[in-house]
Amino acid sequence: MPIVRNMQNTPKLTDRKSLERNRARADLTAGMFLHEAAIDEIQHRLNLVNRTFTKSAIVSGFPTVWGDAFPEALCVPDTNTLDLKETSYDLVIHALGLHWADDPVGQVIQCHRALISDGFFLAVAFGGQTLHELRASLAQAEVEITGGLSPRIAPMAEIRDMGALLQRAGLALPVADAVPLKVTYETPWALMKDLRMMGENNALHARLKSPTRRAIMIRASEIYVDSFMENGRIPATFEMIYLTGWSPDASQQQPLRPGSATSRLADALGAPEIKLPK
Repeated sequence: MPIVRNMQNTPKLTDRKSLERNRARADLTAGMFLHEAAIDEIQHRLNLVNRTFTKSAIVSGFPTVWGDAFPEALCVPDTNTLDLKETSYDLVIHALGLHWADDPVGQVIQCHRALISDGFFLAVAFGGQTLHELRASLAQAEVEITGGLSPRIAPMAEIRDMGALLQRAGLALPVADAVPLKVTYETPWALMKDLRMMGENNALHARLKSPTRRAIMIRASEIYVDSFMENGRIPATFEMIYLTGWSPDASQQQPLRPGSATSRLADALGAPEIKLPK
């Protein structure tokens, strides 16, 4: 049975029909370089874990791409209710989809519930610095021309908030770290074409349903070039945040109780102890 989470009171972030349409139009040959980079990094990290995983699952909007890389894993779509059985997997990977989740905490909780005791959770997600150049340029252009702002790029959390997801989901030994990736393009138009090829164009529920005015796009391109161009090319930042945690188990390391230390920090460091004034 799939794990069910109550979504009744969760605000709607994503237009799922639009998201699925964008993903269906993605170029699985030329548009998946971020997923390929994430796959390489995850495979490297799994090699560093002293564990053999025998039953794994991957949550992804692009099951073909991730399924080819992990042929033994079950691939399920990143819908609000994940098609994962409870306490059934020793590894669950959430692959570059949390920024489209109406309830990111719920996604991680469902992954946790799908893990057996001492199972491993690993996620890769876009962080808050992702596409900050494009967001700033579009925002300034729209304010200049229309006097207001409309939702254009999915919100992406900062690394400290991402780390908090693991704790809120009840995972043990949580770790979050960021790997920035900078890609350069000839023009902002080439970047926006690439985003369409990735299936990452605007699928926000609150987006304007009419096409963006051409004047806004032209002005945003001018601002992008003026503000961010480096050596004749424009950069685009993709902040890849990696999250890891374990389903709690009695065999795992446990933190010591406060005040239970048996030696002084000064002795361990070989430094003189400086007492604070009372």
